[in-house]
Amino acid sequence: MKIEKTLQSRIREIDFDNISFGSQYSDHMFCSEYIDGKWKNSMIKPFGNIGISPVSLVFHYGQAVFEGMKAYKDKNEEVFLFRPEENFKRINRSSIRLEMPYIPKYIFMNGLKKLIDIDRDWIPKNYGQSLYIRPFLIATNGVLSAKPSKNYMFMIVSTPADIYYKHPLKIKIEEKYSRSASGGVGFTKAAGNYASSFYPTRLANEEGFDQILWTDSSSHTIIEESGTMNVFFWLKDKLVTPKANDNILSGITCKSILSLAKEEGITVEERNLSVLEIIEGLKKGELKEAFGCGTAVVINDFEMISYQKNNFLLPSVSKKEKISIRLKKRLLDIQHNLSEDIFGWRLQLKKNS
Repeated sequence: MKIEKTLQSRIREIDFDNISFGSQYSDHMFCSEYIDGKWKNSMIKPFGNIGISPVSLVFHYGQAVFEGMKAYKDKNEEVFLFRPEENFKRINRSSIRLEMPYIPKYIFMNGLKKLIDIDRDWIPKNYGQSLYIRPFLIATNGVLSAKPSKNYMFMIVSTPADIYYKHPLKIKIEEKYSRSASGGVGFTKAAGNYASSFYPTRLANEEGFDQILWTDSSSHTIIEESGTMNVFFWLKDKLVTPKANDNILSGITCKSILSLAKEEGITVEERNLSVLEIIEGLKKGELKEAFGCGTAVVINDFEMISYQKNNFLLPSVSKKEKISIRLKKRLLDIQHNLSEDIFGWRLQLKKNS
């Protein structure tokens, strides 16, 4: 792997006590190209613009997939990645569905580890903060033909990250628009999945809501996800989440929360969850908590759920009693090396690894 380091770091431009998510990027990026059926030209170089043809197929037919992951520091400034092999597996599930090449493990993991090691000073030290890492794969072939590209570029960039949402969310249950459909690409992290959500989300924002609670495309009666998050409901003393399928992204944070909850002895259900069940639970006081989870947000509570212009406030629960707060702390403590990692999720990144 070729390594070209920047001549002057931009890290002094960062106020780590006032981080704006996704607005400032670390000094370096990783890049590898897929050309003529082979991976080649792997390198780490200073972060900057790239040059590709305006007729590259990523722009015209949407062959683009990505991942979201994080690196953390503990109190001794040791660096840890969180479940990186899960991200490696998932980006390849996404790429296969979009007829893109398989990314070899040695390219993904070696590029990731070397890049984060070089830019380890960019990882914030405060609890809850992290270095958000974005691996992505795009089509670069410059022939305007509606078929898979022959050439691709795999890259990794990173940005210091603080808390994504700083308040509980007001959620609207969507009855018209859909995030995904059965047999489609909803289970992937395809770029187009997110672009198609922007318009209905803006409409919800204009009505005073923070996010959408997506429902199934055929009937709009089954709960799927919220915004870019998997969702959980503390319903009748059970922690319920929609089961991952080809409509729903299999979230790594979601799977981690399920493991933590089961280890604590909490009754967990992964199943179809209807809109009617949620609304009835709110009306009867049986739904005590609702929250979204994901790499960027970790866990974020919902304070209100709206359906058919009726707004339902979640019950007021003390912080000591909230399932979401307890699970979030347990997850962050593992990520920041503040507690034992009985699941083997942390991967320590030794300096100059």
